[in-house]
Amino acid sequence: MKTSKATFFVVALIVLSLLAACAPAAAPAPAQQPAAQQPAAAEKPFGAAACAPNCTAKDLVLCYPQLGAESDWRTANSASFKETAAQLGIKQLIFSDAQQKQENQISAIRSCIQQGVNVIALPPVVETGWDAVLTEAKNAGIPVIVVDRSVTADPSMYAAHIGSDMVIEGQRSAEEMNKLLPNGGSIVELSGTTGSGAANGRAKGFREKLNPNIKIIDSQTGNFTRAEGKPVMEAFLKKYEGKIDGAFIHNDDMAIGAIEAMKAAGLKPGDIKIVSVDGTRGGFQAMVDGWIQADVECNPLLGPQVMDLAVKLMNGEKIVKEVLTDEGVFYPSNAAELLPSRKY
Repeated sequence: MKTSKATFFVVALIVLSLLAACAPAAAPAPAQQPAAQQPAAAEKPFGAAACAPNCTAKDLVLCYPQLGAESDWRTANSASFKETAAQLGIKQLIFSDAQQKQENQISAIRSCIQQGVNVIALPPVVETGWDAVLTEAKNAGIPVIVVDRSVTADPSMYAAHIGSDMVIEGQRSAEEMNKLLPNGGSIVELSGTTGSGAANGRAKGFREKLNPNIKIIDSQTGNFTRAEGKPVMEAFLKKYEGKIDGAFIHNDDMAIGAIEAMKAAGLKPGDIKIVSVDGTRGGFQAMVDGWIQADVECNPLLGPQVMDLAVKLMNGEKIVKEVLTDEGVFYPSNAAELLPSRKY
């Protein structure tokens, strides 16, 4: 009997062992994922501040490395940011003037990164060469809003772009020149800063829509300044005396400089048809005086839009990547009526 009981226990143990061996293995405990692989819902939205989702303008520290003060347009743009910052009572606006030098803008951005600003708004002096500093800002968790002009960097490197479509401005300018010279003619171009998004876009759009019977016989940069626009036009008038029917000028300040050269050469309003870009008070006055026949608008008053977007970024809200300003074309026929209401 004792032997039978012992045998029974041995058999039972063998059966239990076999059953255990056939049972599915228990799933191993899940290894903890690295922080970068945690579910998206657990991540803090890029650019969100500690005050999110209740941040207001009063929490905002905004860095604005302005590219320069080359024109009335740029002066109005700077004023828009400073006035909006004061009106909203933002915590701090870190403003600088790069004097049209990219290296100065990059240095200013790096300083802002070190100071731990909430948002950087960048009006780039040229399109290329931003990848490294944009990467630095992104690694620091600081979103960048590209303002006015464009950059060639991968769009994932910045949060949004607010400004004009420079290609469309060029296309509109060409359409106006086509109207002014329906039978064709020879024109010159005073372009903006070489390598800038504004100069590249306006030149591209203009050529896309210009009628084939209108020929661009020369194109030179005036760097968006009145001081450089004048000698460029002086050189054109000497080189192509009596052969220039029109001029496409990338901004009002250069147009005003060009008009000074035309006056000195004894030309009268309308002798050379001018299409300019900006819509500044100076451009309106030149239309009133008969020198500019069409002025394509480019709105510099971007402070309110940028700061509104900056607060949304601080709160981790979804935003529109590309924000275009609402713009049109102005003519001499109503320039005198509109001039007193122009804000820039």
